[in-house]
Amino acid sequence: MGRVNTPVITSEVRDELEKGFRKDKRHCYRMRCKTILLKAEGKTSKEVGEFVNMSDVSVNAWVRRFNSEGISGLETRPGRGKKPVLTVSEDSEGVKKIIKKNLLRIDMMKKEWESFSGKSVSCETFRNFLKALADDLD
Repeated sequence: MGRVNTPVITSEVRDELEKGFRKDKRHCYRMRCKTILLKAEGKTSKEVGEFVNMSDVSVNAWVRRFNSEGISGLETRPGRGKKPVLTVSEDSEGVKKIIKKNLLRIDMMKKEWESFSGKSVSCETFRNFLKALADDLD
């Protein structure tokens, strides 16, 4: 039997974890909050892992991070995930010029932007970027 890794939490921290579990829009953060709540109840890492669909090693890693950093340690750190090909800061001006030339022709806009920028994206990605760009203009 391994060592017990039970976090000690105050009622204020418990309330904040329960709020994060019930109301946060990010699934991963909700599961991390639930992990800490279940471990604080004295459940084993294996039991908690089965409930939140994590390995017991991951459960212990999140408990360690919670113990060292508090609730803020349950947030996803920046730099994770695939980086966007299109960014507003780099690509908006070039795309705006192309839109003016090829109004209502997304495929033509995409081809011209790809030759201009040297980047390649799918039509759907380009269309989504145009939508985001239009939202920023509003």
